[in-house]
Amino acid sequence: MSGSELKANARKLIFEKSPRLLLISLVYVVLVSVVSWLTVQLPGSIRADDILTRLSAGEMPGLGILYTNFRPVGVFLAIILYMIQPILDVGYKSFCLKTSRKQDTEFKDLFNGFLFFTKVISIFIITTVLITLWSMLLFIPGIVALYRYRLAYYILLDDPRKGAMQCINESKLLMNGKKLDLLIIDLSFIGWYFLDVLVMFIIPSPIALPLVSIWLSPYFGITISGFYEDQIAKTAV
Repeated sequence: MSGSELKANARKLIFEKSPRLLLISLVYVVLVSVVSWLTVQLPGSIRADDILTRLSAGEMPGLGILYTNFRPVGVFLAIILYMIQPILDVGYKSFCLKTSRKQDTEFKDLFNGFLFFTKVISIFIITTVLITLWSMLLFIPGIVALYRYRLAYYILLDDPRKGAMQCINESKLLMNGKKLDLLIIDLSFIGWYFLDVLVMFIIPSPIALPLVSIWLSPYFGITISGFYEDQIAKTAV
């Protein structure tokens, strides 16, 4: 299926499954926003507005800001919260994948990532390291690596018995010759992400709630799930 067909199918499913689907997406968006907000509020976290304030005052922030803000307990809790984000992301991927397959979905699907959180974190750490290493060479190899591993979590969701490296390697095979296709799909959503940021500035909230994401998250998530389904179907032939 082409990107436009995948997106059309995602829109159709959203309208068919709403308002329940949008309500579950709202819960996901709120959860992610709260976790992100808590991460920067903990003692020891370096907030972007602190850095901007120093820059506006003509002060160049250096290692001193790291030293003065360092709080071991706060940093530890921030790391825990940071690790929760990919777990919630995998739970939402599970919800979108089931929606794409027209299976019954529940609120508890959002927490499916916790069922095999060690593998989720392993994939997250391994792919982050690999993407970072490739990015050190040049920008383009880093982007290629990012797309090479994009389907690893979906493979894990389909078979939680598989190890982290097996999911990563199978993602590499599925994405062989398909990276540009997925990049084009991603780029087609840029306007929505700009709108999301714009609305956040127009309608501010204490936790910077991205209101457009209530629609955008399922739209994007179901589209990528459809892309994964398409690759699986082609491999099975």
